[in-house]
Amino acid sequence: MTPSLDLRQIGRSAGAAALPVGMLILVGLMVIPVSPTILDISFVGNIMISLAILMVALSASKPLDFSAFPTVLLLATLFRLALNVASTRVVLVHGHEGTASAGHIIEAFGQVLIGGDYVVGLFVFVVLMIINLVVITKGAGRVSEVSARFTLDALPGKQMAIDADLNAGLLTPEEAKARRQEVATEADFYGSMDGASKFVKGDAVAGLLILFVNIVGGLILGMASHGLSFSEAGSTYVTLAIGDALVAQIPALLLSIAAAAIVTRVNSPLDLSGQIGSQFASPQVWMAVGGILFIFGLVPAMPQMLILPAAALALALGWQMRRAAALADAAPPPALPAADPHHIEWADVSEASPCQLEIGYALVALVDERKGAPLMGRITGIRKQLSKELGFVISAVKVSDDLSLPGNSYRISVAGVIVGEDEIFPNELLALDSGDLVTQVSGRPCKDPTFGLDALWIPKSSQNDAIAAGYTVVDPATVVATHLNNSIIASASELFGLDDAQALIDHLKLHYPQLAQNLSPQSYALPRVAGLCRALLEERVPLRDFRKIAEAMVTLSGQQLGDVELVEAVRQRIGALIIQTIVPARMPLPVVTFNPEVEMLLNQAVRANPGAEWPFEHGMAMKILGEIGQAVEPLLLSTRSFALVASPICRSALSRLVRATFPDVAVISYLEIPANKATEIVATIGAEPARLGHDDTDEMKDEPHEI
Repeated sequence: MTPSLDLRQIGRSAGAAALPVGMLILVGLMVIPVSPTILDISFVGNIMISLAILMVALSASKPLDFSAFPTVLLLATLFRLALNVASTRVVLVHGHEGTASAGHIIEAFGQVLIGGDYVVGLFVFVVLMIINLVVITKGAGRVSEVSARFTLDALPGKQMAIDADLNAGLLTPEEAKARRQEVATEADFYGSMDGASKFVKGDAVAGLLILFVNIVGGLILGMASHGLSFSEAGSTYVTLAIGDALVAQIPALLLSIAAAAIVTRVNSPLDLSGQIGSQFASPQVWMAVGGILFIFGLVPAMPQMLILPAAALALALGWQMRRAAALADAAPPPALPAADPHHIEWADVSEASPCQLEIGYALVALVDERKGAPLMGRITGIRKQLSKELGFVISAVKVSDDLSLPGNSYRISVAGVIVGEDEIFPNELLALDSGDLVTQVSGRPCKDPTFGLDALWIPKSSQNDAIAAGYTVVDPATVVATHLNNSIIASASELFGLDDAQALIDHLKLHYPQLAQNLSPQSYALPRVAGLCRALLEERVPLRDFRKIAEAMVTLSGQQLGDVELVEAVRQRIGALIIQTIVPARMPLPVVTFNPEVEMLLNQAVRANPGAEWPFEHGMAMKILGEIGQAVEPLLLSTRSFALVASPICRSALSRLVRATFPDVAVISYLEIPANKATEIVATIGAEPARLGHDDTDEMKDEPHEI
């Protein structure tokens, strides 16, 4: 089988070989005499290259699409100057032989384009020089200078914006890297263009000086060396000099236009012609132009035979554009192909987003863009905030209406499991009982969907009365958003998957490549990294500082630890991160502890059932939960932050037991508390530890479990 050719690789190889050869040719044109035939071929090639550069510049959608332009401009300028040196040598050496001695291209520009009068040609050249040097080159140079200055000034802000989008989860690490590369390339491009514009200006000045050298040198050589009269020498050498100058100035003018077009471009998905055409395709513009020209044409001194047809053309263009726009608006949308009732798509049986919010028909106004979509904006804000707090990107929340739900009901699902549902009234407000009411207001009694507080649904007209009475008043969109926020936090581990773990590792590679390399797959397989992260999220430990977690895992990689042991060992090494999620750094940590005898019983139960998910005997577990409830419920009602502290041996099993009843209670071990962290014991569990022993097992089976 013949191997397929990589055209890009061939192009790169050919380009790599062509550049050194091209530079040798440029040097050769400057120092080695060449024949008029080679000059003609080179001049045609110069014009062709200049036209190609101009066409690429005009078709670029944004300046960076032609990022090689500064270097291409330099090479084209050097090529043209080398041709000027070679043609000057030919003109001065063989100019006495006639106007055809320097080749047909110079002769054509010297005779045809200047109309046979070298004085006219001299003025034409001067006019082209003024246009190129004073107008185009100077303007392009100024635009390049200002663009380079503003691009460099904006560089730090653009880098910070990319980092912010990356941290918010709006960009992947690969996209952020590409954006940074694009910003750096943009700064390099405009900086190079600022210098490249000086090449164009210097080339124009060099053309003027070369013309002066050719004229003066030709007159001297023609009269002194070849015996020509002043008029004969002037007619021959001036014609050749002007032809040489014009044949070089035309490509220079094309390159100046290309440079000006590049630096004045604005980023657009269209090329220059498409961008201009789309912005001039306005019927009002051409109708106004036609009307003004028609008024000018009515003035007696104006040439009506020229202005009136132009007015008619402009009016016809405007009318045609208006007619085309009307037909486009009136045209029916293309008919979609009829759906096959027997064909089933994957979208019909699966959901792309693991987090869903289904609403009844009466709540559609909350997500209707025509009415401001108040709920959608809050959902977007929740995703950004939770992504920042939890340390990984929360997937998009799919919002859909469900006709099977009652009109005012909504349902929250995570990974296919319903984690919350309730009903709200979109035209009313929810007044929460703050516990310190001055007076009562009338309304529909209910429970707050998120926290279970006593509340009332009240009319919007009663808002001020409810606030004055001491209620906390929130709108329906906020009620749903708060419920969704808490549901996502409680189910964060269900939203974290292998792709999220890989994204954390990829982000780690950008800043800590050695750490990422030692973490996975060298020390831990990706599923085990994801499992540890899910275990931390289950106990509401965020992954914001994944570097610290990864360092702990790499440090423990030499030990043969099971999954539970690994989680506990990592928690002990990131204890400071866990504690700071409970209380601020300067505050002592309020803790609820166990009586030593009770803690000993818990440890014995775990040792007796190593590896068991529920090692505690049922009656014992119920009594433990009862006493924990008595100790923590006053703290929960007062919204005071605290932690339940236990032995490292039983912490994991105890956390699973407590989390089922008190999901907001953090269970930590003694080893997770930093040595410099002050603690404050606010309650002790197990005033009568003997009653939790196994001697009372038979009594627990027959009597209610009370402590």
